[in-house]
Amino acid sequence: MPTNAHQAATSALDAVRRGEILAAVAALRDSFAAGTTRPIEARIAQLDALAAGLRAERPRLLKALEMDLGKSRTESLITELGVVAQEIAHVRKNLRGWLRPERFGPGLLLAPSSGQIRREPLGTTLIISPWNYPVNLALAPLIGAIAGGNTAILKPSEVAPATSAALTHLIRSHLDPAWVRVVEGAVEETTFLLEQRFDLIFYTGNGAVGRIVARAAAEHLTPTVLELGGKSPVFVDEGTDLAATARRIVWGKFTNAGQTCVAPDYLMATQATIDRLVPHLRQATIALYGRDPRRSRDYGRMVNQKHFDRVLALIDDDKAVLGGTTGADREARYLPPTIMTGVDWDDPVMGEEIFGPVLPLLEVSGPDEAIARINGDEKPLTAYAFSPRPEIEERFAEETSSGSLALGLTLAHLGSQTMPFGGVGESGTGAYHGRTSLQVFTHAKPVVKKPLRPDTLRLVTPPYRGAKRALLGRLLR
Repeated sequence: MPTNAHQAATSALDAVRRGEILAAVAALRDSFAAGTTRPIEARIAQLDALAAGLRAERPRLLKALEMDLGKSRTESLITELGVVAQEIAHVRKNLRGWLRPERFGPGLLLAPSSGQIRREPLGTTLIISPWNYPVNLALAPLIGAIAGGNTAILKPSEVAPATSAALTHLIRSHLDPAWVRVVEGAVEETTFLLEQRFDLIFYTGNGAVGRIVARAAAEHLTPTVLELGGKSPVFVDEGTDLAATARRIVWGKFTNAGQTCVAPDYLMATQATIDRLVPHLRQATIALYGRDPRRSRDYGRMVNQKHFDRVLALIDDDKAVLGGTTGADREARYLPPTIMTGVDWDDPVMGEEIFGPVLPLLEVSGPDEAIARINGDEKPLTAYAFSPRPEIEERFAEETSSGSLALGLTLAHLGSQTMPFGGVGESGTGAYHGRTSLQVFTHAKPVVKKPLRPDTLRLVTPPYRGAKRALLGRLLR
């Protein structure tokens, strides 16, 4: 049943706005029922339209990302528009093959017979996207919805308002409204959308809202994909090339000002390794963003002052060996890249996902303790390990659980079109990208066919006597 908070949120919507949302959902349901989205050629045409729209609206999207998150043109092309363009190309190239029925044998008791697995569209879907990568994480799941032959409502995040408006313009200008509609707004619109029945809800964001989405979906037994987050750890082993390691960690941590669901949240190493690593982390930060990152074109900003205040409160200047609160600018939403040493496991910075440009370094005795620490906490979206020893890499693969494990790199694996990406446990359910996106937005339907003659099913139907019972007994041992 809806909670009082939900009722209060939806009651704040006026009748006109409610009517608009209901009409959008109904139109998409009617379109799906009419078979609009089923032909493969029609799906490819919409993917082509999305690709064309992405190219046409590039200046508008780049400007919006700069306004909302201070993203440079190059960073936006690498982590947002470029990733989406590659995803469209990969899915379009392989879609026909992925949709080809897969044959299987129904088994001896059903012989002679044949079977196929066919992927059928789910119906009308809801995609609720976040603010930190507002283009990438809105359009990547939409690609899967279109490829799967579904209609979709896209709800972009109001926390990135310029990008929300740019996405709305892109969808309305370039895609068929019989396939995709956009609903902008805040909590009230999202809550009202969640009260409607969908055939899949795809949500990217934090765990608190993820629970709300899951509860709302349960009212209609709607399947969900929840792409959440958590404190993704990184372990640096003794003997690792610290200069190369530091550069990869700094890039993964401070890209998008740390507002990345798979950013290294905290780093574990022996104290001796930490002491040797810190100078390399400093040098890598300077190499990437200069001595004054505020003046760097490639260093982003916090999305708003609320998130600025939250992350600022996690910084302990007494433990900061780089950055800190000095130089932070609330008005400009600028937080400097910050590295903290001497951090304890019960410090405030370890109490939540940081989601900002702060990297705490924590001492462990070695890989045994690092693995134990990972296993003692909630399962992260990603875990990272840098080690020159293959046996240590294998231990992290075998002995820890996370949505993904990256060895020798950070962040870059998120852009792979051939790797399923998703969480486990508290970090989410379900996965997407490439073929996995098609699978999550479709139902794998078995189709079994058996001729009426010869009527071999007589063998498994009553009465069970004599030779039939003896034969079944031997077959089913």
